[in-house]
Amino acid sequence: MREILEKLFTNYYKDVFTYLYSLSHDAPLSEDLTAEVFLEVVKSITTFRGESDIKTWLFAIARHKWFSHLRQKNRQVKTEDLLGFQESAGQTIDESYQSRALAEKIRALLDAEPERTRDIVLMRIEGFSFYEIGLKYGISESSARVIDFRAKAKIRKQLKEEGFVNE
Repeated sequence: MREILEKLFTNYYKDVFTYLYSLSHDAPLSEDLTAEVFLEVVKSITTFRGESDIKTWLFAIARHKWFSHLRQKNRQVKTEDLLGFQESAGQTIDESYQSRALAEKIRALLDAEPERTRDIVLMRIEGFSFYEIGLKYGISESSARVIDFRAKAKIRKQLKEEGFVNE
């Protein structure tokens, strides 16, 4: 068992760290979360059924650790957060309406996309890697990137044409 765990660590540490760094943009935090991922692997390696690629399983654990970190972070109220709340609470009715209208428009444009495209964009927003998305849809990472990029570019263009954004 020890050899298997060492091999997993050796083969996938860098990938897991890079994935977490792409989410956090914080090297020390990424190192901490990567360590937590491999501690979780040690605890739960016996539950791995092999129904998915080992890298997919590791990334799922990493994503779970990332979301846990975000939930924990959001529980801690900071002074800066309160200042931001006051500013958003001070939005005019018109500004609040415009924000809501923009969000509804984005959702409508995304809903108009083919199901696979919509799912790829939503999976990416949820933090899935292009590798995981590719595995789910039987396409390459590059294809998943292109689909995501094109869908977001199309939505941006439509928003600009309709006057929702001024890029």
